[in-house]
Amino acid sequence: METGEEFGPWLARQLKLAGKTQAELADELNLTRAAVSAWITGRSTPRPTVMADIAKALGTDVGTVHTRTTDTQAGLPITWYHRPGYPDGGRELGNAAAFAFDADVQVLARETCQNSLDERLTENGRPVRVRYTLHELTGETLDAFREAILWNDLFPHYSAVSEGAGNQKVGRVVDAGVRDMYEKGRLVLLRVDDYNASGLIGDDYADGKFAAVVRRQLESLKSTHGAGGSYGLGKATLWATSALGLVLINSTLSVPHEGRTERRLIGRLELPWREVDGRQYAGPAWFGRPDPDSPGAQVARSWWADEETVARLHLTRENDEPGTSFLVVGAHDVASLDEKRSDVDEEAIDEDGDEDTRDISRMHRRLVQALGRDFWAAMIGGGGRPPLLEVSVRSLRNGDVVVPEEQVDPSDMQPSRSRALRAHFEGATVDRLTEAGQVAARSVPLKLPLSGGTRGTLGTHQAVLLITDAEDKDGAKNQVHSLRGNRMTIKNTTVPNLPLGTNPFQAVLLAGEAAGESAPFATEAEEFLRAAEPPEHDRWGQTEELTLRWSPSAYRRINSLTSEVNKAVKELVARPKRSERAGGEALRKALTVKTKPKAKAPSGPVVPVLDGLDATVGEGGEWRIVAEVSIPRGDEITPMTPVAQLDVRSGGRPRLDWAELVAVEGCEVEDGVLRFTPGARRAKFRGSTDATSHPVRTTLTRLVVELRAGKGE
Repeated sequence: METGEEFGPWLARQLKLAGKTQAELADELNLTRAAVSAWITGRSTPRPTVMADIAKALGTDVGTVHTRTTDTQAGLPITWYHRPGYPDGGRELGNAAAFAFDADVQVLARETCQNSLDERLTENGRPVRVRYTLHELTGETLDAFREAILWNDLFPHYSAVSEGAGNQKVGRVVDAGVRDMYEKGRLVLLRVDDYNASGLIGDDYADGKFAAVVRRQLESLKSTHGAGGSYGLGKATLWATSALGLVLINSTLSVPHEGRTERRLIGRLELPWREVDGRQYAGPAWFGRPDPDSPGAQVARSWWADEETVARLHLTRENDEPGTSFLVVGAHDVASLDEKRSDVDEEAIDEDGDEDTRDISRMHRRLVQALGRDFWAAMIGGGGRPPLLEVSVRSLRNGDVVVPEEQVDPSDMQPSRSRALRAHFEGATVDRLTEAGQVAARSVPLKLPLSGGTRGTLGTHQAVLLITDAEDKDGAKNQVHSLRGNRMTIKNTTVPNLPLGTNPFQAVLLAGEAAGESAPFATEAEEFLRAAEPPEHDRWGQTEELTLRWSPSAYRRINSLTSEVNKAVKELVARPKRSERAGGEALRKALTVKTKPKAKAPSGPVVPVLDGLDATVGEGGEWRIVAEVSIPRGDEITPMTPVAQLDVRSGGRPRLDWAELVAVEGCEVEDGVLRFTPGARRAKFRGSTDATSHPVRTTLTRLVVELRAGKGE
């Protein structure tokens, strides 16, 4: 039998839920108020014969009073609480955090699996286990689920959003999701379960992981120093992937709350501002039990559900291991449309000709691809080191298997890199590649700056570079996968300017805590690199946090690391030179060498190429650049116009005005156009942007500089 919470706190909450006072319960039991008070404070417990009377007074069974693993069903029922509209008339037409990501199951896989890695319980040395389940509901199964989430109570809110959908991006998505469910009679659920994780511990409202995920935006509370996330944005991908803006949550806690750990449930709905039956609502809503301590007992809080309720909501977990289950209701994958348009598989098109963003077989495949691409290193163990992660994907339709559960195997999806990392863990690397299948290792320096803008170097961190032969299953060749503490792939870059004839290879860079506990300044490097990542955690470069905590030029340390990595790769893959006498005199006589005539310079105009760029933020908030230009050999050099733009996640890039453009060498500036010296092979110019033309604060942006022919249009 499960062990529930202490009798006193449990009874006090049941009285609140039932709207009873201690005195009223004492009267019903024909006992004194002091007796009930003693139970509440823990000074005594009721006799077994009194338990039956307490159960009757609370409208429940004796077993519930004895076990105390769930709340009684008496009193305030499970319901939806919609946040009222703001009294000052303000309107929010969607959660801005969700706009940071596309409705893409591969983005969701990256963010949710990263969060699970960050919440792994490390004391037992076991990996965190994550399972993705796609579940399509139709017919009676769909009807039963809609009844469980009180769909009839939600429908007026969806209708209000649909009426104003033309003016709201979120509204158009929601309207399409509701229409898809009704017109096609189906709903796709995407569930993310993790095990051996901390769970959503903490109070409903006070600081803690539960409140950070369910109640708040842009708050990141991580368990480990080497965590991947730092912005508190990743959770928004759950709601972004739901066409209905709805996510249900069931968490098993690693630390008891209210004396319990299992089946802590809550739901959150993200809709834009709306008006329903003459009342205005701000946006979000919560699915839970009304909190008796809230004004009018209206605010919904989490509740401890029974097994039947959890099953009806499709949130049953397979065991009592700590972790959390997130259920994305109405999952869709808009980002797969481009893939479908190039795919001849006719299952991608519905009978009415509409492209289907809810095809579970396709979403299944894209989830497996993303998890294998981004988390292969976290799934690798060896040399006494266990893997950090195990992950699988399965697909169902009304409970029946559509695609069997598929364990993501890094050795199958990333064979070369997996071999390299495993060899490193097992101490089986070499200094230089001499045979097929070997793994070479090299230390690469990262010079860490002093914090606070102080000039100087804190110390040199030695990252670990691994390189091995590439295999066909690896995908693109000659790549470097860069990792840090939790071993999620951060950067995936191609090594430029490789010598002709280089054998195909794959490389892995282990930086920060991924380089090992013995690596010097591993903790400091972890902190520095984490600060250099944007919300997508897909590169290292200039960020606001890096600028504020270190300096505007701190990113140059990362550029230097990249240069050192590329240099080391070229040294490790370079083929040894043959001696002048290699091959023998007979072979040389048998060969006829024809001298290739010197290439003639092209007679037409040649186009210069931007070859190097150094950029900093000036004291006035302007971008300051020094740029180098490579000029092909030719009779005529095309004049070029430097164009400065801000990099954005979607839409057109805002163009910035130049406050100054100055020629340094090999060119001159006329009305913003670079005209190059005849016969020059390189040129250099510098410039600064007009800060008044910047649409947002410079430290929050990234700069893109292009050379365009003519006047730059």
